[in-house]
Amino acid sequence: MDNKMQMSGRCASETLYTLFLVLFYYTFAIGLTFYNKWMFKSFHFPLITTSVHFLVVFIISAICRIVFRKCKKTNPYLPWPAYLKNVVITGLASALDIGLSNWSFVFITISLYTMVKSTAIIFILGFALLFKLEKPRVSLIFVILLISSGLFLFVYKSSQFNLEGFLLVLAASFLGGIRWTMSQILTQKQELGLSNPIDLLYHLQPIMFIGILPLAFGLEGAQFFSLKTGLNYDDLADVIPVAIKISFGAILAFMLSFSEYLLLSHTSSLTLAVSGIFKEVCILIMATTINHNRLSLLNVGGFMTCMLGICLHVFLKYRRNSRDEADKLINKDTIKMNLLKKTSSDSDSEAEIFSYHSH
Repeated sequence: MDNKMQMSGRCASETLYTLFLVLFYYTFAIGLTFYNKWMFKSFHFPLITTSVHFLVVFIISAICRIVFRKCKKTNPYLPWPAYLKNVVITGLASALDIGLSNWSFVFITISLYTMVKSTAIIFILGFALLFKLEKPRVSLIFVILLISSGLFLFVYKSSQFNLEGFLLVLAASFLGGIRWTMSQILTQKQELGLSNPIDLLYHLQPIMFIGILPLAFGLEGAQFFSLKTGLNYDDLADVIPVAIKISFGAILAFMLSFSEYLLLSHTSSLTLAVSGIFKEVCILIMATTINHNRLSLLNVGGFMTCMLGICLHVFLKYRRNSRDEADKLINKDTIKMNLLKKTSSDSDSEAEIFSYHSH
């Protein structure tokens, strides 16, 4: 009875903590999506903006690590061989995922972006199975198909199609699959010591900055530094508002990255992806409300299908966690019983020996 109560308490606290992390993640994810869409309407340099964000996130994480060091907390540093082997691929995939996603906002609506970006969960599932982070289960595949099809129906015929934007988001979704599965390996590999989101951001941001910078300057550099189409450098009053906008976006980007990796280190890349789908649904509802778009019965049916898939994933995850906790408790009890039996048998043997010598 005590074991069952203990197990239920652990599962409940685990679920509440995960829910808190998800809500923390939603706050900055939704905020940054609408902020970027609003900003890139007037400032058409998403890749340069993204590279600045990466640099600012690195600076903030470095400052946090200095504070941690003052508080006598250890800061892990990866040697170059380990850094090149484990971090570079993740950093490049992360840079291109974020960069291409931001770039797509110049061409497409939030609705179309959300519809295409939702395919990331399929890529994440594929890479998670490939790297053996998830076990192949029929229920898992069913849930992913349910969520993906529901989200597709939710935005069907509610967005304007743009081929260039579509291809950018699709490429970002594929890279997102690599990004999050590799990030899960980084956060959960104990020998690397990168379970703290700040440490992970500190190691990832330099390679992300280096990865996106050539693309940013190659595609946007000439236009950005042109006096006609870029910033008007003759008037400081025009530069300061743009700098403030980019800086505020960078702070949002830091908080979003921190919340993402915090959730990832506690759960898995697939759970993060499923949480992201619900976030995308919230964004779509807000976008349709703001733009006064009407949803058809097909869109509503898609929304319900998507929510059903998310609820099913949460239920299966909770049941699996309950089983894991039960198995742990059973193993503990088995070890205790074996130790008691061994102690009892050792005592009996000592008694027999003592009895033999006394005779």
